[in-house]
Amino acid sequence: MRHFFKFNERETNYKQETMAGITTFLSMAYILVVNPIILSQAGIDKGALFTATALSAIVGSLLIGLMANFPVGIAPSMGLNSFFTFSVVIGMGIEWQVALTGVFIAGIIFMILSLLKIREKIINVIPKDLKHAIAGGIGFFIAFIGLKNAGIVVGNEETLVAIGQLTNPATALAVFGFIITLMMLVRGIRGGIFYGIVITSIVGMSIGLVDVPDSVVGEVPSLEPTFGVVFQHLGDIFTPEILAVIFTFLFVAFFDTAGALIAVASQAGIMKDNQIPNAGRALLADSTSGVAGAIFGTSTTASFVESSAGVAVGGRTGFTSVVIAICFFFALFFSPILGVITTEVTAPALIIVGALMASEVKAIDWSKMEIMVPAFVTIITMPLTFSIATGIALGFILYPFAMVAKKDWKQVHPIMYGLAGMFMLYFVFL
Repeated sequence: MRHFFKFNERETNYKQETMAGITTFLSMAYILVVNPIILSQAGIDKGALFTATALSAIVGSLLIGLMANFPVGIAPSMGLNSFFTFSVVIGMGIEWQVALTGVFIAGIIFMILSLLKIREKIINVIPKDLKHAIAGGIGFFIAFIGLKNAGIVVGNEETLVAIGQLTNPATALAVFGFIITLMMLVRGIRGGIFYGIVITSIVGMSIGLVDVPDSVVGEVPSLEPTFGVVFQHLGDIFTPEILAVIFTFLFVAFFDTAGALIAVASQAGIMKDNQIPNAGRALLADSTSGVAGAIFGTSTTASFVESSAGVAVGGRTGFTSVVIAICFFFALFFSPILGVITTEVTAPALIIVGALMASEVKAIDWSKMEIMVPAFVTIITMPLTFSIATGIALGFILYPFAMVAKKDWKQVHPIMYGLAGMFMLYFVFL
């Protein structure tokens, strides 16, 4: 097994990979609680959603670990579950069964694009400076999510954002967790992020901020309300509205996943010659999990940027993803324990992981205007628009224009020009 996952080549071991997998799981376990809450507002059974969320994460994480040897967790996308519920079902008045069928079709298209290596080609032609910008921008995005979840940054009508009440008990717990985690990392304690989550959870329970679970084992909810409904509505998707929905699922999921894979590969140090090893297999695993998720009854899946938390602990191979899948399997039966993994508990990990990823910006050539501005726009718009895909799109639009102005247009791959045009059309008709 060590040979299969290339432990020696990537300088890792079972203990390191296991801790990384558990850390990533703890960082993304909130999806088991939040995804059912969001999608149930579309009328889907909440119990079935919990099981569908866990199963899609198991399938996706297992596939990307075994097929691509990549330390990434896959689960239903947070942005796309909100789009599914509030824009498609509630906003457009489309039945959730039909919308879910749209997710299924988008997943099938993804699989075809992955098999034809079109997705892989697109990722590989992205200039290295933009790849560093994407990784760094995702770092700022993750840190912003952590600050928001901690209550350190809050919304403000006059200034858009402002500092929260640091004396608020939940915020104070997050600040405590951040300081403890930072101190352990500065001291060079391997697994500091994981231990920080555990310590913060224990402290939260001891002072009454985190609910102590009444039981340890829970019953696995039935999938009967959602399983296979996509096959019953295939004839209902041929409308302009549904086709537009399918395109949006494709667009956002593609570049969210691309951004996550680039960020994790860069942080883990496994990027070779500006290319992600086994990118085609990773993308095929990602798209297959999307199809499986739709069949189970949940919205589009994606590679989670929280996987960077596991990489920060030392995750370097697909064994990390296998551990993530195992954790999600046990979560099916130990759902009451998940209540202790609150947003305040995981916020410190997200802030610190964001800082680690943000260091990628140092590799960008800031001396050249044609590179600096597209890279900066990519980075800054991710947290400010709360969208990884939007940041990538804006950077991809600006880069060809800047290179043409510099008379270096021949250095830009034709695919990049095509993507720039596609993104401009996307924003025009958004």
